Amino acid sequence: MITSLNHIGIAVRDLEVSKELYKKIFGIETFHTETVAEQMVQIASFSIGDVLIELTAPTSPDSPISKFLEKRGEGIHHVAFRSDDVGTELSRLNKEGIQLINPEPREGAHEMLIAFLHTKSTGGVLMELCQPK
Repeated sequence: MITSLNHIGIAVRDLEVSKELYKKIFGIETFHTETVAEQMVQIASFSIGDVLIELTAPTSPDSPISKFLEKRGEGIHHVAFRSDDVGTELSRLNKEGIQLINPEPREGAHEMLIAFLHTKSTGGVLMELCQPK
């Protein structure tokens, strides 16, 4: 079951420049930083209330974030929803005709299992499902 909003992913070109901007806007002192090799990204995240904001920068020109930045520029990349069982949700959504980018959960940041739903099936919004390991 999908239980809550988990985070908003924002694509950025330069993580350090973006961290400075978000420090000014929100008064953030510290960020959780992590590299997710499988996704070819480095993230810096912080919480606003119960919602995580995840600044995501590419570590490779082949990264999906690189392709997004080339096409659309910096900005909101995806909205992530917490699930108590991503695998079960993927099966349910597939049966409902929702196109999946990831048919199986994979490793993500913050020790989560993640999977993305294709924008062709979600009204143009890239959605991620995530579950703590």
